[in-house]
Amino acid sequence: MLDRFAIKLIKPPLNQVGEKLHRLGVTADQVTIVGFVFGLLAFACIALGQPMWGLLFLVLNRLCDGLDGAIARVSGITDAGGFLDISLDFLFYALIPLGFVIADPAANGVAGAVLLTSFIGTGTSFLAFASLASKHGIENPVYQHKSIYYLGGIAEGTETILCFALFCLFPASFALIAYVFASLCAITIATRIGYGYQTLKQKKSG
Repeated sequence: MLDRFAIKLIKPPLNQVGEKLHRLGVTADQVTIVGFVFGLLAFACIALGQPMWGLLFLVLNRLCDGLDGAIARVSGITDAGGFLDISLDFLFYALIPLGFVIADPAANGVAGAVLLTSFIGTGTSFLAFASLASKHGIENPVYQHKSIYYLGGIAEGTETILCFALFCLFPASFALIAYVFASLCAITIATRIGYGYQTLKQKKSG
């Protein structure tokens, strides 16, 4: 829901840095991999009971996620790069809740399982529609420079990162925050499935 506004805000400075990194010979895939390493460090810190350090590496991960796209827009977007970026992003999204579950399984185990289940729903509905949208030539006018069709919802990337930041800032409230965000994910799943089904049904009829 907030991604389209966040992109407008952060895209110009990211593009400037991305152009400079491209001139230095840095590739988008390299930044993607470095970003994932930061994500692994965030997971490790959280699992070891150091959520504030985890927040630092989380922010660095998201910075790299923005920069790899900025570099790709200069050097040229590739399917291989898009695949790598999306795959590592989804793994990162799963690792952060897992870190909190490992840190305190008694308090966070059930809530973490509920949240990760909701992530499976948002992720599968997102990727399933994206694959079929490509097949039918359906494009999203809001995210024209993405490797795949980005199907929106209440719980998108920006909301997820805000949720993760709240986890790190208020680790004792992980369960409450997780249940609330899982509820938003449930609404997103329902709207994505409904929109995707009707869109593809009309495409078939057309």
